[in-house]
Amino acid sequence: MSTKKVSDSTEAFERSLVSPKEKRYVLRLYITGTTPQSVRAIANVKKICEEHLQGRYELDVIDLYQKPQLAEGEQIIAAPTLIKKLPLPLRRIIGDMSKTERVLVGLDLKRSA
Repeated sequence: MSTKKVSDSTEAFERSLVSPKEKRYVLRLYITGTTPQSVRAIANVKKICEEHLQGRYELDVIDLYQKPQLAEGEQIIAAPTLIKKLPLPLRRIIGDMSKTERVLVGLDLKRSA
């Protein structure tokens, strides 16, 4: 392998670490059925993702009534709970996600004031 290729790939890797716009987000939203709070949480998270992460996110919505075993594995103690798996660090946000500012800080898309 030539030195130029190693240098180019190292530079690309370093750019990907620095540029938050290139990061891909993996999110999981844990809900409990079709309660009003669950429906609001889904709508709010989708809206935030489309406005701030368009094309750069994967969102899995998991109904704990249908898959209760996942609550224990992820240590879910309240629902709705949004978990940001990637990029690291892992973050948890609890509630209906109506406080956009709080969700953006939790997703590391905005600094806390």
